[in-house]
Amino acid sequence: MKKEEKNQSVNVLAEKLSVSNNFYLTDISNLNVATSNRLRRICFKRNIQLKMVKNTLLKKAMEKSGKDFSPLYDILQGSTSIMFSDVANDPAKMIREFRKTAPKPILKAAYVEEMVYVGDDQLDALINIKSKNEMIGVVIGMLRSPLQNVMSALQSGNNLLSGIVKTLSEKPE
Repeated sequence: MKKEEKNQSVNVLAEKLSVSNNFYLTDISNLNVATSNRLRRICFKRNIQLKMVKNTLLKKAMEKSGKDFSPLYDILQGSTSIMFSDVANDPAKMIREFRKTAPKPILKAAYVEEMVYVGDDQLDALINIKSKNEMIGVVIGMLRSPLQNVMSALQSGNNLLSGIVKTLSEKPE
């Protein structure tokens, strides 16, 4: 790779890192071609962008991005691939599912909404992170529940009130 190509790669990666809120650093080395292709197809179907990166270029891009990725610098050793996703927990779910049939990818680290998760043992925590849409659904459900309770109380009170009025009107004086 020529220096101009490296600079262009760093600039493109830095731009992607600066606008992305979620990415995972993984190790997918030593996967055979068939397994690697299957992983790439699954990533494509789930709207996860998977790229192999050189550690030195990734570190330069991180420094150039304008965000503080310094906790991730020590992780940049050996083979590294990066997964970008709009939904925070999609790559973690995909990794867990894929590892039922293959030994990798191994999670090296993840950057999710300005939080850094280091190590493969953080996979369960990442899976349990709720996405933005899931959180909106939870909030809407919490807001609807009291309103539904009030509405049902008013409706049942209406039936009770009408029953009392009907009984009183039928009662002889």
